[in-house]
Amino acid sequence: MDMLKTVLVPINREGYRFVGIFGVITLLLFLFTWPFLGWIGFVLTLWCVYFFRDPDRHVPTRDGLMVSPADGVVQLIERAVPPEELGMGSDPMLRISVFLNVFNVHVNRVPLGGTIIRQVYRPGKFLNAALDKASEDNERHAVHLRTEDGKDVVFVQIAGLVARRILCYLVDGQEVRTGERFGLIRFGSRTDIYLPEGVEPLVGVGQNMVGGETVIADLNADNQTPIAVEVR
Repeated sequence: MDMLKTVLVPINREGYRFVGIFGVITLLLFLFTWPFLGWIGFVLTLWCVYFFRDPDRHVPTRDGLMVSPADGVVQLIERAVPPEELGMGSDPMLRISVFLNVFNVHVNRVPLGGTIIRQVYRPGKFLNAALDKASEDNERHAVHLRTEDGKDVVFVQIAGLVARRILCYLVDGQEVRTGERFGLIRFGSRTDIYLPEGVEPLVGVGQNMVGGETVIADLNADNQTPIAVEVR
């Protein structure tokens, strides 16, 4: 049963159209071309299903725990100014950059519960998301969130070399919970998260992240309450 849950993972609704297109093309390849082309199409269809998979995650529920907004690998941890379109000033914040390859789950998760103060889409280039300058030059959707106790958090969806669309379902003034789904990036991308002043990261460069599960920071570092989880 556990094996079936691992294999039979639901796909995000944004993937239905792409899976259907791949499936139709595969059928046409089998009917009107050589069989090996049809099998290539079949493999690509399976990859499309795999790309848009949307598994449930066990989200930590203790107050103050910030989770990774995306699956992938921590590529950079450095101080940087938040995206200018959010209007948060020029003071740098500690930024953690998570790089997603085409085999990672691309559904994004809210890193911390709070209120969406502002979210802004900005068009840009489609450079390799692994490059440092991708945070400044690439197409992106930036979100400013404020916690109940007034701490400011920023997270940014960044398009990559082959990504051509960023989806963000958040609206200004919306109340959100830690770990809930808020968007998706197609195909291959990067997600940046900026920590509040004085908060230290609990992850390191090269570490694998699980969106909605991996704790990247604890805003209440002195709080020793055990960590509980909730499936979302």
